[in-house]
Amino acid sequence: MSEFSDPIMLLDSAFRGATASAFPEAGEVDPLITASKQAALGDFQSNVAMSLAKRVGKPPREVATAIVAKAGANTDLAKIAEPITDKSIAGPGFINIRLKGDALAALLASMDTPALGVPKPETQETIAVDLCGVNLAKQMHVGHLRATIIGDALARVFERLGHKVVRQNHLGDWGLPIAMVTAKVAADAKSGKISLDKLTLDDLDLAYKQAQRECTADEAGLAAVERFKLGPKARAELEEQVFGAREKLAAAKQTLVKLQAHDPEIYSVWQRIAKITVDECVAVCARLHATVRAEDTAGESSYSNELGEIVDDLVKRGIAEESDGALVVRLDGPDDLDDRGQKISEPCIIRKSDGGFLYATTDLAGIRRRVRKFGASRLVYAVDARQSLHFQQVFAAARKAGYAKLADASRGGKNATLRHAGFGMVLGDDGRPFKTRSGDNVKLTDLIDEAHQRASVEVNRRSAALPEAERDRIAEVVGVAAIKYADLCNDRMKDYVFSFDRMVAFEGNTGPYLLYAFARIKSILRKASTEKQIDTGPSAPFRKAPLAIVQPQEKTLALAILRYPGVLRAMADSCEPHRLGGFLYDLAGAFSSFYDACPVLNADNEATVLSRLRLCDLTGRVLEDGLTTLGLPIVGRM
Repeated sequence: MSEFSDPIMLLDSAFRGATASAFPEAGEVDPLITASKQAALGDFQSNVAMSLAKRVGKPPREVATAIVAKAGANTDLAKIAEPITDKSIAGPGFINIRLKGDALAALLASMDTPALGVPKPETQETIAVDLCGVNLAKQMHVGHLRATIIGDALARVFERLGHKVVRQNHLGDWGLPIAMVTAKVAADAKSGKISLDKLTLDDLDLAYKQAQRECTADEAGLAAVERFKLGPKARAELEEQVFGAREKLAAAKQTLVKLQAHDPEIYSVWQRIAKITVDECVAVCARLHATVRAEDTAGESSYSNELGEIVDDLVKRGIAEESDGALVVRLDGPDDLDDRGQKISEPCIIRKSDGGFLYATTDLAGIRRRVRKFGASRLVYAVDARQSLHFQQVFAAARKAGYAKLADASRGGKNATLRHAGFGMVLGDDGRPFKTRSGDNVKLTDLIDEAHQRASVEVNRRSAALPEAERDRIAEVVGVAAIKYADLCNDRMKDYVFSFDRMVAFEGNTGPYLLYAFARIKSILRKASTEKQIDTGPSAPFRKAPLAIVQPQEKTLALAILRYPGVLRAMADSCEPHRLGGFLYDLAGAFSSFYDACPVLNADNEATVLSRLRLCDLTGRVLEDGLTTLGLPIVGRM
């Protein structure tokens, strides 16, 4: 038996060999092994004949017959699969494969290790994941939800597969809007209106909005007064507002200059605002069960001294050129392509005509730092899909500039992989972006509070015997899992409707349903210990008991478990958390069917009890590992 427990990997290897032997002229061919959708026909199927037929100029069934002849003679394949013959071919050329019962048990046993069949990577990569992306002096709201939990889930799966991950929370902490709020807070602190020591993020959020209003002149209103020659009172009021706003804006611009010069008084106020923002962000992320630490924060301010040098470098090397007063990187070369291999429609602007830098300039500096300083060979950005063009431009510009080039000589001068893991919007029941009734963004703390409150109703009903503090802890876990799974079970590129009623339900494809499946397995193990006196400790004998996969529900569950390592790889390769979410739901469903049909503690004989108990334990460990990899908190009882 191979060192790998993943049957798809084993079948893939065997069928690659069979296909190469049958059609050597075809070169490397993906055998397209997938789980069968019709259990009556087999456990897996290969669709290679259909994809290969055109290439070799033969009908698919003829191609399938030739491959089957070679596969049938493969001794490694014969160890795990029932005989593959012409009878294995169905329809236009599908090749059906059924695993042997003893091979299935052996594969499960080989997977029953602390790593759960997930091999170490051949080469450990450093992967930088851009996630969260909060702004200074502003509360985390529903607009930050997907960037935080999708980014965290991707970081977790990379870590689970053995890679080193550098999380980067891109903090919007620089520029004129930040100078506006800094100027206001500094002025209010100086006048005694506020105390910097007692300042909260709620205070800062309010100050941010006030500063924006105070610095926004109603120029259109004043122009209308003059055009229509309205009364002197209206004119006086608008002139006062406009002149006041202009003064505030001028003061903010002076504050920005002082910030850039690290003026002690202004800079200390800015640092206080930044600390309050980051501390609150870390606290909210911790409550969301997302790993984002203060040291993971990379503010735009940290790149500010590099932007001029970036622009000078690109101009000096002829990569950037002037266009209507601005500086741009033209992306019209043969290698300037997006992720789909298509031409990029617009140049990347790196400096405005007024001399100001843009997000693209900062992101170029970020790519350079992450590749050169952190040694990242893969960069993943969990950012709204509406930023797709921006990232395609920046990625192409970074490659053109050499900022994505790997320093490791063994990589042969290759570029780091740059990936935008974009996502759709969170919508309300009305199909519009999810907001409060007043039209404001929904704060994440309010979102979690309501999920907790709604989960408490069901937890109190199901677990009335537990102490109140324990029920409250479980409700928090269930609420957070409900919010996160409702997002992560969806294709990240699609919008989804936020519905508390659906997400906190204990039935259907929900976080609470998965937590309940895990808790039920833990309950079975506890009963095995208390009612049957079976040792269920870490080194208990049942963990080495022979596995007997006899009943159809046992086989379905076993096949589901064995998919796990491949699902993790697929999620990491595609940056699609819903692949793991869907697997966990399938696994929980397979376990439910198994539990309903196959008595565990009351099975006919001790050998069957121990075999099924081991199957329960392995299912529970895969569920726990998968939920943790997605970033969902878990509980052992509900």
